Amino acid sequence: MSNLVRRPANEFMSLRDAMDRLFDESFLRPFGDGGVAASAPAVDVAETNDKVLVTATMPGVKPEDIKITLTGDVLQISGETKSENERQDATYHVRERRLGSFSRSIPMPTSVVSDKVEAEFENGVLKLALPKAEEARPKAIKVTSKQ
Repeated sequence: MSNLVRRPANEFMSLRDAMDRLFDESFLRPFGDGGVAASAPAVDVAETNDKVLVTATMPGVKPEDIKITLTGDVLQISGETKSENERQDATYHVRERRLGSFSRSIPMPTSVVSDKVEAEFENGVLKLALPKAEEARPKAIKVTSKQ
């Protein structure tokens, strides 16, 4: 008969392991595995006088797998990265590449014209140019003086 001895001290992680895990989860993967950041493309949103510019990084995504919708002043970018054939003759030690569907909703900073949006995709980077609605564009007002 074997002796089963429980050693609680062995069940606790070392302080170093705890600190490594804390920094890994807080800074390297702040939203964990499979969280919002893992499933959503990283974006930049910039505004000029006449356009809102959105740049989204989507490595490994094909243009035909991207869906872009604009409802009101909310831009929705969604899509899917297709699964590659998993190697059956290999043992994986690290698997960090994300596969599956993703979605990102981005509120627009101003009203835009939905039927004039331009979308371009190259080398895993999606670039959108959303023209501002006429009422949202800055207007120059001439000042006259009374004499």
